[in-house]
Amino acid sequence: IPARWSDWQTWRTERKDWYYRRTHWKTCSASGVKQAYLSNLETEMKFSIQHAKDKPFTHDGLREYFDYRDLGIFDATDGKAVMHVIRASKGSNATGEWHRHELNFQFVYVLKGWAIYEYEGHGQHKLVEGTCVHQPPHIRHREIEHSDDFEVLEIVLPGEFKTITM
Repeated sequence: IPARWSDWQTWRTERKDWYYRRTHWKTCSASGVKQAYLSNLETEMKFSIQHAKDKPFTHDGLREYFDYRDLGIFDATDGKAVMHVIRASKGSNATGEWHRHELNFQFVYVLKGWAIYEYEGHGQHKLVEGTCVHQPPHIRHREIEHSDDFEVLEIVLPGEFKTITM
């Protein structure tokens, strides 16, 4: 580790660049490749707009106690991501089974109502309107209970992923 401050900043910048190249496999050390990769992502994705009236909730998602409304992101990103609104299915309750997802990113934002989730190593949390949760890849979790009006926005990368019940 360098002793002088200017040397430290240079070393840190070089390490950060090395880390980025190691963790983003489609980039390399050649100048401009990172920008070319980002431009490629933009061209693979399509414009998408969806109105609630055009896409109703369906009961064909991962959990039987939820209804799902696909927001068209899976098709627009060619499967790189999925985004949907999930709401409590009338007359059903959470089963409380432990599970985990094989994915790279999962984001949940509570739009209405509340739910109690338990995360391995983090305990139980009551999610209420306005709560934002980032669930790291492979974290074991379970839903314990939810209100009748519970509704969330969820974003997951990649768009197709595996769920493993424990």
